Amino acid sequence: MKDEKPPVILALTGASGVQYALRLLQCLLQSRTPVYLLVSKAAQIVLSMETDLNVPGKPAEMQRFFLQYFVADESLLTVYGQEQWTAPIASGSHRAKSMVVCPCTTGTLAAIANGNSDNLLERAADVMLKERRQLIMVVRETPFSQIHLENMLRLSQAGATIMPANPGFYHNPTGLDDIIDFMVARMLDHLGIGHELLSRWGE
Repeated sequence: MKDEKPPVILALTGASGVQYALRLLQCLLQSRTPVYLLVSKAAQIVLSMETDLNVPGKPAEMQRFFLQYFVADESLLTVYGQEQWTAPIASGSHRAKSMVVCPCTTGTLAAIANGNSDNLLERAADVMLKERRQLIMVVRETPFSQIHLENMLRLSQAGATIMPANPGFYHNPTGLDDIIDFMVARMLDHLGIGHELLSRWGE
């Protein structure tokens, strides 16, 4: 147990940009990092709109789907439902040290900033903040209103990392995959997980 990597919580909400989350999930599983996955109902709709994947809605079926899709070890992925309050991630005693909300709607941003904890996703994020663990918010919206900015500031002051989905172009991307990989590389860097998704600035 001591040599195992701590799990990463990955939460998908209903913002556009679900490709970022799918690529991050793939990279985490390839690195043999255990993942606790949360997918909101709105995120399931976005998955059907932005991809050609027919992802099941029930947690157990979704878990089997992604394990097969990414050809991953079944021990590496656990999918929880939004109302599954007995899930380990609802408590500060769980083993996960990091959580990424990607993509993050401004509605989810507001709920977490105000400590609503109305579902398992919000509760898991609340736990990360109270336990002083890593919470990365990949916010996807433009332009930002004053309310959005104030919520981001509030979360930043509480210890979260605000990482809007704003890819750079200095690596000369030649396609959509390169743009996606730019953002996923930044997430992996903050999670401390090695990758070769792109060359680093100055190297």
